[in-house]
Amino acid sequence: MTRRIVRTIVQVTTAAVFTFFVVFFLDRNFRVLPNALHEYLPSHHAGLVITDVTVTKCKSYNLFSSCALDPALAWHRVDKDLFLGQSLFSSAYLHVRRKREEELGPEDRVVVDVSVGRLNPAGKDDKGGKAEEQERWEARPAGLWVKRSSKRGASDSKEAVTGVDVLFGDDATEARPGWRIVGTSLLLDGGSSIPAAHVTIKRGGEQTVAKPVPRIGDNGRFKIMQLADLHLSTGVGHCRDYLPADWNGGRCEADPRTLDFVSKILEEERPNLVVLSGDQVNGETAPDTQSAIFKYAQLLIKHKIPYVSIFGNHDDEGSMSRAAQMDLIETLPYSLSKAGPADIDGVGNYYIEVLGRGHSDHSALTVYLLDTHAYSPNEKKFKGYDWLKKNQIDWFRETAQRLRKPHKAYTHVHLNVAFIHIPLPEYRDGKLTFVGEWKEPVTAPVFNSGFRDALVEENVVMVGCGHDHVNEYCGLSMQDDKPGLWMCYGGATGFGGYAGYGGYHRKIRMFDFDMNEGRITTWKRVEYGEDVDKRIDELIMVDAGRPIAPME
Repeated sequence: MTRRIVRTIVQVTTAAVFTFFVVFFLDRNFRVLPNALHEYLPSHHAGLVITDVTVTKCKSYNLFSSCALDPALAWHRVDKDLFLGQSLFSSAYLHVRRKREEELGPEDRVVVDVSVGRLNPAGKDDKGGKAEEQERWEARPAGLWVKRSSKRGASDSKEAVTGVDVLFGDDATEARPGWRIVGTSLLLDGGSSIPAAHVTIKRGGEQTVAKPVPRIGDNGRFKIMQLADLHLSTGVGHCRDYLPADWNGGRCEADPRTLDFVSKILEEERPNLVVLSGDQVNGETAPDTQSAIFKYAQLLIKHKIPYVSIFGNHDDEGSMSRAAQMDLIETLPYSLSKAGPADIDGVGNYYIEVLGRGHSDHSALTVYLLDTHAYSPNEKKFKGYDWLKKNQIDWFRETAQRLRKPHKAYTHVHLNVAFIHIPLPEYRDGKLTFVGEWKEPVTAPVFNSGFRDALVEENVVMVGCGHDHVNEYCGLSMQDDKPGLWMCYGGATGFGGYAGYGGYHRKIRMFDFDMNEGRITTWKRVEYGEDVDKRIDELIMVDAGRPIAPME
């Protein structure tokens, strides 16, 4: 009788815990909600040595099943569920065992290599293999193999593994210096719908990260590429509204096609700076945001092009907050992105200076970047999207006014431009002079906080945004019957985002700065169609440092 009562209590408790999990952590489609995911930024702790790596699995409905390992034995869990929260009943985690170097004992062995696969990585030679070589690789769950060394000084070797992490998707790639993905994906039984989990390792200590200073070329020119709305996923992603419908035999993988387009234009246009103007990550389809970020970062690092980024309304709907993403992005090679002041609203309010040609220390071009947030904090009164806050606009004004004096030291005309994600309310002004197409309603904030006026008053000549995917126009806003400010859309780049409204070929916007003349020219490049090798809607928008009306 007593056993029956205990068994009943266990069953009822298990059911209650499972119901709690479903109600609070899963939506109606049984997906793990973003706030149920852990944020994790791996780092090598100075003085700590990795002595083992393993994988644990557990059942979420079983109270007595746990993925935890004893922290007293120096086990550290990489807080990423290897099933990405998409397995209703199971979870799995990668664990790393670490010790301080001075605490290493005779029995401790330092990890010098990691691999993943069904077979022993040592393989066999024609004579059947060397036993001692085979014994150096130790099998762990999920196809994980670990090679450890007991040699003195192994922890100081360049071969010593100093960091272990997990990335996801068949197209997973590394962007961090010193890191590389090893072997195949982990051998898990989560099903084909869950992105594959890949182990990535780091060897040795910290490496120098390239952070080039942007500078006007010897010919007086500087070119910026704006990448708007990449909408990258964890895994290859799903194409939306793509043209033509019979592309690649009817098969379209969103992220590979997006990155192929970006790579092609990078190689043809050879920009000096890339501006990522928000929604780089499609949060709803990116349960591991880090894997999505590394895709675009690795491509830009490969081409050795400096880049800056701001966030859109979808970037932080995945597994990482804006702050956590920026912490990661700031550490990557060629990234000039910054979190900005901590005491003003948003993450990513900052500016960069493009120096004059040669060895000049004077700024020729200032690029302002501001966070336009996501959704309205007061939906009843102001439906739709958020707006730039007063303290952000105050920061922009104070910064611009402080920079005026040093900017006067530049011997040519100094230029100021800005980039945001969500368009300003003035983008919907029907009195604008348009170049390009207005294809969908402008989803700007209902509340106007006055940033357009601040831009004009502080001599910003152009502002670029994204957000509305198929709008691809530049509109000239007048000030006292004179050209005051050009407001441009980037045109959506990514195949993971919508592109309907009658059909849209993905585009990338370019800006060419001729500092000899104080001139800015813009055009778009298209991904597919008869205009694929042409400049579309080419426009001189600024001349002699001032916005001008379109020339016939």
